[in-house]
Amino acid sequence: MATVTLQGNPIHTSGDLPSQGSKAPDFRLVDRELNERSLADYAGKRKVLNIVPSLDTPVCAAQARRFNEEAAGLDNTQVLVISADLPFAQNRFCETENIDNLETLSIVRSQDFGDAYGVALTEGPLAGICARAVMVLDENDVVQYTQLVPEISEEPDYEAVLKALG
Repeated sequence: MATVTLQGNPIHTSGDLPSQGSKAPDFRLVDRELNERSLADYAGKRKVLNIVPSLDTPVCAAQARRFNEEAAGLDNTQVLVISADLPFAQNRFCETENIDNLETLSIVRSQDFGDAYGVALTEGPLAGICARAVMVLDENDVVQYTQLVPEISEEPDYEAVLKALG
């Protein structure tokens, strides 16, 4: 279990992020067209798992916009924004913001992702959704980099993520 804060108040997560060098757990999430997606759907590509509580917040929206910009210049890399938002809301966000270099996925059908990746918030006003985190996986789904953002209301260290992508 890890601890993050929300406006300075400590909140526990369901576990710890997968360790660097480990195989990333599989997942079943929902895309904007209500299709179920798994890690295998992105086989052979590097993956950035951009995990946010909700795209309906300024910090999460800013994070998605930044990764959308960065994704345009990344070879063989799929950026996935994973949130608790309904797929309809994710689609509306992407259309409104002209987001077209990344894919959004929702935890709406299952809380398993949050538990498997150690990012489910277990208490506080956001209990049941995911903490802010970023992970980089290689083409074989091996974890290359992890970042659990200590304060939910702050953006991640983008430069560290980009450096991990080399």
